[in-house]
Amino acid sequence: MKSARVLSLKSKLREFWSVYKRDKAAVVGLAIFLIILAVAVFADYIAPYNPYQRVGLPYQRPSWKHLLGTNDIGQDIFSEVIYGTRASLFIGFLAAISGTVLGTLVGLFAGYYGGKIDEILMRITDIWLSIPTLLFSVFLVAVIIRTGGIPMFYSVILAIALTSWPPVARLVRSATLSIKERPYIESAVALGSSATRIMFRHIIPNVAPIILVEVVVRTAMAMLTEASLSFLGLGDPTIKSWGTVLHFAMIKNALILGLWWWFLPPGIMIAVTVMSVMMIGRGLEIYFNPRLRKY
Repeated sequence: MKSARVLSLKSKLREFWSVYKRDKAAVVGLAIFLIILAVAVFADYIAPYNPYQRVGLPYQRPSWKHLLGTNDIGQDIFSEVIYGTRASLFIGFLAAISGTVLGTLVGLFAGYYGGKIDEILMRITDIWLSIPTLLFSVFLVAVIIRTGGIPMFYSVILAIALTSWPPVARLVRSATLSIKERPYIESAVALGSSATRIMFRHIIPNVAPIILVEVVVRTAMAMLTEASLSFLGLGDPTIKSWGTVLHFAMIKNALILGLWWWFLPPGIMIAVTVMSVMMIGRGLEIYFNPRLRKY
């Protein structure tokens, strides 16, 4: 039995790769993202210095000793960017997963139960969607920090999650409305299966492709939002992320002073990472939606 499952998994992986690799952009995006992920995992070995320690004179230009120079207090900027990969990816993944889970639950309950429950949940979703995401994230971070009890780092993650779930809820609701009308769902109801069992044993597996693609897309959006919040000074200043590097570069007038090695590298890393994640999302969407494939 175990051997059959392994063979089935290998077969599915081969099928996935045969479809996924047809989109060259998706393959390039995956390769870039794997490199960035490796940088995050092995940051301790790649970064030449501890990014939290002063290792040179302030405002040094790029050199062999400091590849991207030093910041205003003598910390190595290259090491900051390397370690920032870890924080930015972690925030992006955790916020995306949290927001997707919340949106999935809202959409699932709204689509399955319908009626007043659907009406109430969808009106809340519409209100949430009508508020500008970044402004709402700023407001939520400020409220969460003021109420206390949650570290600033996780306050940012929570705020991003609370602003990213509505699109997921709408997609899952639409899929649930379609799936619950299928004969096997009606058979499960007739056999006395509970609503919880039907939703989590029969409907969720069928909307899993949508959820997976949304996690990937939400990761890219979460990373952009985190960078924006940190750039505005709402990130955790004790954690090195690309957004906090940009924030300190801004308040120390790096752009005016022409210190391109301080603000340009983290900006490029944000752009490249978000682009690669979106490419991966496109490849997954092509795999799960045969109508998008080019034969």
